[in-house]
Amino acid sequence: MTTRINLLPWRESLRKERKRQFASVSGGVALLMMVIIFYVHLHVDGMIEHQNSRNALLEAEIAKVDERIKEIRELEAKKTQLLNRMTVIQDLQTRRPLSVHLMDELVRTIPDGLVLTKMVQVGADLTLEGVAQSNSRISAFMNNFKGSVWFSDANLDVSQAQDKKGGESVFKFILKVKQLTPDEVEKKKAEKAQ
Repeated sequence: MTTRINLLPWRESLRKERKRQFASVSGGVALLMMVIIFYVHLHVDGMIEHQNSRNALLEAEIAKVDERIKEIRELEAKKTQLLNRMTVIQDLQTRRPLSVHLMDELVRTIPDGLVLTKMVQVGADLTLEGVAQSNSRISAFMNNFKGSVWFSDANLDVSQAQDKKGGESVFKFILKVKQLTPDEVEKKKAEKAQ
């Protein structure tokens, strides 16, 4: 006689136990995965929020710096305007005595028999128009400019003979000359002294 032992219920219960263990492990892993995913989600959201706050802070600081740059540009523009005004004022201060020297030297350089009819000054360039009794008077006028420390580069542009009603001839002329600045005058005086 053979004894028969039925192992099916025991195997069935072992199978059920393993299924239950598998389900509980799977549930635990799923729960652990959900916790990890939730934690990662919270952590990433926190990092994003932190980065957004840093970005907002940087944008606010950039806006402040842009405002300061705008103010600096406005100040630089004002500075440039003031420097230009100061340059004009200094130029006027420097040129103020030049008109006195101009008139004083013109009186000294004009020979007898020569009359100026028009004088135009553009910067340092001076254009003189007038009439003279002879060409030699015009030559003397130009030589007087050469001897003057306040003038240089005397050039005769036009010299025309014109008849007067009394039968005399007069010479109409246009002469161009350059007026020197005080610095140029000092340099010219130093060159003459050598």
